[in-house]
Amino acid sequence: MPAQRDTTVIDSWHRNAEPWTTAIRNGEIESRTLVTNAAIVDTVRSYAPQTAVDLGCGEGWLVRALPEVTMIGVDAIAGLVQAAQAAGGGEFRALSYEQIAQGELQLAVDLAVCNFSLIGKEAVEGLFRTAPSYLRRGGYLVVQTVHPVLACGEQAYIDGWRDGSWAGFKGGFQDAPPWYFRTLSNWIALFENNGLRIRELREPLHPQSGKPASLILVGQLPA
Repeated sequence: MPAQRDTTVIDSWHRNAEPWTTAIRNGEIESRTLVTNAAIVDTVRSYAPQTAVDLGCGEGWLVRALPEVTMIGVDAIAGLVQAAQAAGGGEFRALSYEQIAQGELQLAVDLAVCNFSLIGKEAVEGLFRTAPSYLRRGGYLVVQTVHPVLACGEQAYIDGWRDGSWAGFKGGFQDAPPWYFRTLSNWIALFENNGLRIRELREPLHPQSGKPASLILVGQLPA
């Protein structure tokens, strides 16, 4: 069943590639334009990588936002990769997390970044297990995700699949993908159990609510 849920995530994103590209490029997601876009760019820059890969790059905005880094964007959704390639600003490839875990990316970069792109379960866990296949020794894995305390809502604070929603988005979206909720301790364990030492944890604050808009974790492979 869990593997089927991971497949459902990908199926949904295939159907929603076009409205997502529009939403990102038109700045329709307030938390991103106010807080989280700058937060991930600042975090990546603070580690001054010469080479990087954006895992789950979507339509490619983060690669274009970091022109000083030799960076490749990869995504499982062909429609998003095509949108990224059309906009230019970097190299973009269509690859799933499963393919990356099998060594098909064939990179060894200073830093890998996952910006709100770790939605599933088994595929995400495989990506962490095989970090040495795409990170050099001493390299960093940077993850920005929803803040577990706030994203939990009224449900129990335990790991598990949750129903997705496009509430608050403009028209064009359909069949919101499910997503796998992880507690803070689960996120930390995901890094530590796969040989990635937690180097930093950031909680960017929303300027209006004063509450965390996201959670950013940085793990490092042993040198």
